[in-house]
Amino acid sequence: MARQRLIFLLAVLLPAAAMGDPDTVQDFCVPDAGKGRPVELGLLPSYPCRNPANLTAGDFVFSGVRAAGNFSPDTGFAGVSVTPVQFPGLHTLGVSFARADLSAAGGVNPPHYHPRATETALVLAGRVYAGFVDSGGRLFAKVLEKGEVMVFPRGMVHFQLNVGDTPATVYGTFNSENPGIVRIPATVFGSGIRVAVLERAFGLTPEEIRRLEKRFGPPKTAEVED
Repeated sequence: MARQRLIFLLAVLLPAAAMGDPDTVQDFCVPDAGKGRPVELGLLPSYPCRNPANLTAGDFVFSGVRAAGNFSPDTGFAGVSVTPVQFPGLHTLGVSFARADLSAAGGVNPPHYHPRATETALVLAGRVYAGFVDSGGRLFAKVLEKGEVMVFPRGMVHFQLNVGDTPATVYGTFNSENPGIVRIPATVFGSGIRVAVLERAFGLTPEEIRRLEKRFGPPKTAEVED
């Protein structure tokens, strides 16, 4: 009986343990991109660690978010995402971050979600209407002032809109090295989903769908035709 209980306990706990990120067994691991070939782990490459004796404070400093990225003329949004690909010092630490800038009078970070991370968003400048929708369809949203922080739970669709008269800047942090991003408009109308599906799902005409597809880019479908 005791043996059966042990087997049952292992069957419950081992899958859960396998799904979690492994704990690090060293203080840090700044990768050495010059040694050997990368081993692909998901979307991020992994290299051997550099010798800690050869590291300096500069290996743990990143300056690429001091300025805004390139603004989209359609949305007034500029984003700079930083993972270990851009900032090797983050490697193995389980975190990443991003800078989002919204142009004045309506700049928007369109609805999207991060499949592998929860995000905290700090407003550095401006006034931003931000929120997320939970799995039950309930909206949690408010206007954030400078210095306020909002959390977007992992996998929840969220957005940000500049409601002030000046440009706004938001600094986001993620509890994953590779949070991923799924942009709802581009995913729905720019991925090559069949028009018949979109017609029935959204009540749009084929002409309206074609217009949206044109805006959000060429199809990226990997569909196998019947």
